[in-house]
Amino acid sequence: MPYNSFNRSADQLKKNLDQGIIEVIPLAFMRGRTLNNAFVLLDEGQNCTFLQMKMFLTRMGYNSKSIINGDITQIDLPKSKDSGLLSIQNILQGIDGIKFVYLDSKDVVRHRLVKDIIDAYAREEKDSN
Repeated sequence: MPYNSFNRSADQLKKNLDQGIIEVIPLAFMRGRTLNNAFVLLDEGQNCTFLQMKMFLTRMGYNSKSIINGDITQIDLPKSKDSGLLSIQNILQGIDGIKFVYLDSKDVVRHRLVKDIIDAYAREEKDSN
């Protein structure tokens, strides 16, 4: 296989992981840390509980940015637990420096049918409410 940009990207990723420039850690290991000079990404945030989300958000240190992504239509938590991603939409609304970005079917970069599927689910949800 020829050495291409994918190989170079994979090599750079491995180098950054080995040097500790990039760190991949489970949410459970964030407690007690302060993340200074960091860019932190929380993936699948819809499955964080209220307390896990609070813990994650309060790890931010100086000169840091955090991004949380998640799909509130795909929450896998038991019904007895509230999604932290749902709760922060109200709790943090209006705080300077915090922004919420909502994506919809126009933003889909998957198979062409995914847009239609998302729209169909949205219609069903609207009709059932």
